[in-house]
Amino acid sequence: MATAPRFFATNKKGENFELKADLNSEYRDKRKETVKKVIANMTIGKDVSSLFADVVKNMQTEDLELKKLVYLYLINYAKSQPELVILAVNTFVKRVLLTNSSRISIQDSDDPNPLIRALAIRTMGCLRVEKIVDYLLEPLKKGLKDEDPYVRKTAALCVAKLFDLNPGIAIDNGLIAILQDMLSDRNPMVIANAVSALQEISEASVQKDIFVINDALLQKLLAALNECTEWGQICILNSLSGYRPRDVREAADIIERVVPRLQHVNASVVLSAVKVLMIYLSHSFSDELDGTIVRKLAPPLVTLISSEPEIQYVVLRNINLILQKRPDVLTQEIRVFFTKYNDPPYVKLEKLEVVIKLCSEANVDQVLSELKEYANEVDVDFVRKSVRAIGRCAIKIPAASDKCVHALLDLIKTGINYIVQESIVVIKDIFRKYPHKYEGIIPALCQNLESLDEPDAKSSLIWIIGEYADRIENASELLEHFLENFKDEASKVQLQLITATVKLFLKRPGSAQDIVQRVLQGASQANDNPDIRDRAYVYRRLLLSNPQVAKAVVLAEKPPIELETGTVSESLLDELITNISSLASVYHKSPALLGGSSFVDMSQYRQEFADGDDEPEARRSIVQEAAQAMGASGGVDNLLDLDFGTPAAQPAPVGGGLGGLDMRIGGPATAAAPASKSGIDDLLSLDMGMGTAMPSLGGVAGVSVAPLGGLGGFSFGGSNTSPIMSSPPGSARISLPKTPFLQPASSQGLDLSGTFARRGGSIMLDLTIANRGTGPMSGFAIQFNVNTFGISPTAPLTVPEPVAVGASVNVSVPLGTSGGVQKMDPANTIQIAVKNNFGVYYFQTQIPVHLVLVDASAADATAASFGGLWGDFTAASASFAVLGAPFGDAANKLRANGLHVVQQSPSSVQAFGKTSNGVPVAIEVTPSGGGVNVSGRSRSPEILSLLQTSLEVLLR
Repeated sequence: MATAPRFFATNKKGENFELKADLNSEYRDKRKETVKKVIANMTIGKDVSSLFADVVKNMQTEDLELKKLVYLYLINYAKSQPELVILAVNTFVKRVLLTNSSRISIQDSDDPNPLIRALAIRTMGCLRVEKIVDYLLEPLKKGLKDEDPYVRKTAALCVAKLFDLNPGIAIDNGLIAILQDMLSDRNPMVIANAVSALQEISEASVQKDIFVINDALLQKLLAALNECTEWGQICILNSLSGYRPRDVREAADIIERVVPRLQHVNASVVLSAVKVLMIYLSHSFSDELDGTIVRKLAPPLVTLISSEPEIQYVVLRNINLILQKRPDVLTQEIRVFFTKYNDPPYVKLEKLEVVIKLCSEANVDQVLSELKEYANEVDVDFVRKSVRAIGRCAIKIPAASDKCVHALLDLIKTGINYIVQESIVVIKDIFRKYPHKYEGIIPALCQNLESLDEPDAKSSLIWIIGEYADRIENASELLEHFLENFKDEASKVQLQLITATVKLFLKRPGSAQDIVQRVLQGASQANDNPDIRDRAYVYRRLLLSNPQVAKAVVLAEKPPIELETGTVSESLLDELITNISSLASVYHKSPALLGGSSFVDMSQYRQEFADGDDEPEARRSIVQEAAQAMGASGGVDNLLDLDFGTPAAQPAPVGGGLGGLDMRIGGPATAAAPASKSGIDDLLSLDMGMGTAMPSLGGVAGVSVAPLGGLGGFSFGGSNTSPIMSSPPGSARISLPKTPFLQPASSQGLDLSGTFARRGGSIMLDLTIANRGTGPMSGFAIQFNVNTFGISPTAPLTVPEPVAVGASVNVSVPLGTSGGVQKMDPANTIQIAVKNNFGVYYFQTQIPVHLVLVDASAADATAASFGGLWGDFTAASASFAVLGAPFGDAANKLRANGLHVVQQSPSSVQAFGKTSNGVPVAIEVTPSGGGVNVSGRSRSPEILSLLQTSLEVLLR
């Protein structure tokens, strides 16, 4: 008789073996204790999935506690190992224990005990296995109409879980409609659970009518609000926050019902009520109503500050948002936010932010006294934040700046190193806010020079020395102290030293020439940091080329700084206010970044439903639009995703078109074309997600790529003939001759050339289409890819068809700037696809920038606009000469080509323009021997460079 190899023989049975034996014990108490052990092992992470069958057998019991334990086990392993539930489907049929894993649950759903019925429905809803959905439907329908409200409210939440698992089944079996009927239930908790389930389903669906609050439902929700549990009240309050009252009377009625929730013992209920009131404040129904809301908000928020530290932190994070939106809510309650000795650090820091927001001229003395006390704390980080808070008060309240500076000087006198250094950093910001006002305290700051060891403090003091070098007698000696260890200093200190020495040299040249030379030479030649080298190079060349320009740049007046009291941006603030009491309002992050609602704002689509036609066709089109925006695949059945990287289809036979599809823009399809595997049957929904590089399509039938046509179809250099500039009738801007876009040899005989022009205020694409092939051409269409300026056709490409062999036609396509926008390289690149009955052809060209300059009214072309851009030293600049260009004609040529003259004199012409995507440009033309000099400024260096290319041609 064969025996097992001795290496595999063992007498150890293991813990699971013992548990398995006990689970099959004849004694119920022992089985119950064993199930508890199994649950305990499962809780600490041990794998007890091998006991699945033995545990599930114990579901057949009248012991409610044991049944709950088994359900807990089943739910856990259904989530992490759904195959075990499927295994039970096939294994336990013969043993009549589960019958497809839910037999006992189904039996339990008919149990006389409502707790067991609800438990069974809850458990089946938590089994995230799609194959048991069919077994869940009947018990769920019964549960939704159960006589016991506890079962009904449990079943309501189960519908949302089923919808998440399989929306189609939930809709087809009428579960959504049953759930909507439950909003009229006599039990308030059933109503609350139905509201919660419908809200969750509505967020996941593109349909607008799943959960809509009308007059009748509004009254039921307000009535149920007083009778629900805490959880139910939160659900109803969340639903009310999304409802906009029709008028002041209805808003006042809702507010009257919501205000009592502000006195609730549960902090979450209070914050949910605060959210409703804050949203209603944003609607601004009336000043009287707004004043009532503001008065009601303060007491509950103050009360919550007396809660546990964790709740305090959540409330303080929400209060920060509320104060940014409505600073008047807590103006009289600043003392509540003064820190206590036993507050945790995270609460102290949040209270400090609130105190700064509430600080005003009326209470600044009280705040400063408190902040000075905080400087004696043992928590170094909190002390630093307190010192910074004093500086923020000085910047926020000009009338209190003297008191704040004196408070900082008192702190410096303590001699505590980190307080001294933080105070110097803060005082630097005060100098930036109030220049030349507190120069008298500089000696007190310089006395602490030896004690500075932090980069921020060093760089701040160096900035002060450089900024006031003409007032500090020994400025060069003070800078020498830092220069001794220049190579070992942090990069921010080195950068500040370079700037300070240059300032010293420009203000006192005689005493700093050696220092500045040594610093610039060392920083540019013996430093590995590119930022430091670049700054040294810039200053060195400025000083060598033109010291006066260097003085104007380096010593230019800086605008005073302003205090940024906003915790978040305005757009994010509006979103967070609608999410008060949620995780988003604590993290100050968008809900979409925390796994919340989708990035797509479904409200915009719902608004289209509300404002527009409610016909089924309109409804379907909007729902489809929303689905596409939410990331619908756009793949298999969607011909709106043509990709240049996809091989082209074989050309259709002459006269046959492309599968019978009418390709005219905006025209209906004459027949349904089968979806092509190549993906290029539909040119008119072109989606070129390929950046700027053209694909390699050589050798593919029906596709050709033309070489670049230069700037808008003309070439600067490289051509034997100079471009002949002409002004077509009715056009005020210069257009250029047509250049080839497609060559017949590579495009099935299609010879295409063209150029861009501007006539009657509109951009045009003028094309010449010639047939050099072997058969007549028809079915022409054109599509532009997304581009920098959003240029796209505003009307179809209309060609007299058919175009016979050897014939040619001239056509024009009107263009607009409301198409898709995507940054191209270079910015004026336009990628175009043209289709006819032989195939689809791709090419790219470049549009002259002067053609996308908007009219004077849209450009806001004024002397102030010109001066604002011309005086912006952060803007890109360029200067160039145009030989042979007469200065006398410059103003007229600029006017004729989209640049609007704002000042003209015998010595200069100044013009301003703006591209269709909002990039402003400022141009100044001055006479020069044999031509003109042109200087320009723009906030886009690339647009300025492209405009230079156009001006070099246009001004000649």
